[in-house]
Amino acid sequence: MLEHGGRLLRAARRYGIPPHRWLDLSTGVSPHSWLDERPVHLPRSAWVRLPEDEDGLAEAAREYYGNDALPVAGSQAAIQCLPRLRPPTRVGIISPGYNEHAHAWRCAGHDVIALPPSVCLEAADEVDVLVLIHPNNPTGTRFDRTRLLDVHGTLARRGGWLVVDEAFMDATPEASLAAETHRPGLIVLRSLGKFFGLAGARVGFMLACTELRDALADMLGPWTIPGPSRQIAMQALRDVDWQRMQRARIRADGERLAGLLADAGLKPDGGCVLFQWVCTDQAASLHDALARRGILTRLFEDPPSLRLGLPGPEADWNRLRQALNEIRSGNGE
Repeated sequence: MLEHGGRLLRAARRYGIPPHRWLDLSTGVSPHSWLDERPVHLPRSAWVRLPEDEDGLAEAAREYYGNDALPVAGSQAAIQCLPRLRPPTRVGIISPGYNEHAHAWRCAGHDVIALPPSVCLEAADEVDVLVLIHPNNPTGTRFDRTRLLDVHGTLARRGGWLVVDEAFMDATPEASLAAETHRPGLIVLRSLGKFFGLAGARVGFMLACTELRDALADMLGPWTIPGPSRQIAMQALRDVDWQRMQRARIRADGERLAGLLADAGLKPDGGCVLFQWVCTDQAASLHDALARRGILTRLFEDPPSLRLGLPGPEADWNRLRQALNEIRSGNGE
């Protein structure tokens, strides 16, 4: 299994700090969950009946994303299965990036080429499938929407795909390609985990033309999302007032985190509203020093770097600031 953020229980065992005493900044999941501010109404049928496709989730997703979407058990389900819908071919994947993409395409027998963010769009003439993360995780790299549609056109003319993982797009929906996924060969992946703070619900969506949605649905089979998760997802997707508030809040928090890190001598090299990315040769030692203080970050080896998500309550901001100041001054080491 590949390395991911969120391995809090493992960190608790390693560092001897109980789980409830940790500040987990390793995942990029919003600390402001929809569940924190909205009452959840789950009918008994959500627990005792098999999930049904006609319950309204697909319609709620279409209203939110602006196009037809296939509900899946988190975008991870689509990431793992999409490579099996094509015969082995040449696939370009943004790197560094969410490493499950490259892993899934390699496991399905494809020839995977790692592409730095600065040149990945130019590879459209050389590959049959181009996989992007937008904004990229962990670098935060963004792409011009018109340019992406041009790249899709280049690929589609010869039967290729442009796959865009938009897990961190909800804060800037105007940059999304979701509304364009009726175009053959354009695939967009979305999730409720990050922006809505609902990672445990395991609700995601694949947006694409009817043929591809049907092919993935056949591969995944029935009942991919539990009834309670479907009910919560419908309510959250239709809660426009909360979404508006959330966008303003996390944009401000993202700027605050970037400033806090810069003040500590760790000016971010990239990021988006839900996380900041810091490249440093001292990434491993910094990750360890923070963990010894009960603060979990996401460590990357290539390039050596850390990704830090947003703190939540004011006490968590103060805790992070104090820890960074102690590490910088050499206190407590």
